[in-house]
Amino acid sequence: MDYYATIAGHFQSTIETIALSADDLAGPIESASQMMTRALLEDRKIIACGNGADAALAQLFTCNLLSRFEHDRPALPALALTGDGATLTAIGNTAGPNDIFSRQLRAFGQAGDVLLCISSAGADSSLLRAVQAAHERNMEVVALSNSGGTQLGTLIRAEDIDIRVDSERRPHVVEMHALVINCLCELLDLSLFGPYTQD
Repeated sequence: MDYYATIAGHFQSTIETIALSADDLAGPIESASQMMTRALLEDRKIIACGNGADAALAQLFTCNLLSRFEHDRPALPALALTGDGATLTAIGNTAGPNDIFSRQLRAFGQAGDVLLCISSAGADSSLLRAVQAAHERNMEVVALSNSGGTQLGTLIRAEDIDIRVDSERRPHVVEMHALVINCLCELLDLSLFGPYTQD
């Protein structure tokens, strides 16, 4: 088996996805960063959720805000609803798996907070209910979605933001979502703390 061809093909396919997505995603990414910046300046927080690989991306985003992205700066308030296995299994066991995020949002979400909902595959009921719970709490929503995320798209309001990656391959969607998260973290740092200058 020619492993190099497989590896090079994956790299090339990812490069093509990035190149074709930049123009379409730049505007929504900018709008999402502005929404999140406003929330943080108003002493609100960003709450993130997702399933599977998307749960890991939610934690990547929040750890970048709570710790640091590239440079030292104050911690930013962010919460991943995916990080507490005991809570997730308790809710799943009693209320059902569809409520693992919405129940937490009804406890932690406040008006003016932002929900970052990550869905690299078709949005399942837990994510759909999370968006509904966020709206009930008068939160704004940023969705990282995919070309097949039509159900999630129907819940996105005019004031919400849908950053939709157009790719048929889920691995490429996950890669693009990671890139979007990096962009958001960098834009938040720039908006809140200005350009980094090394003494």
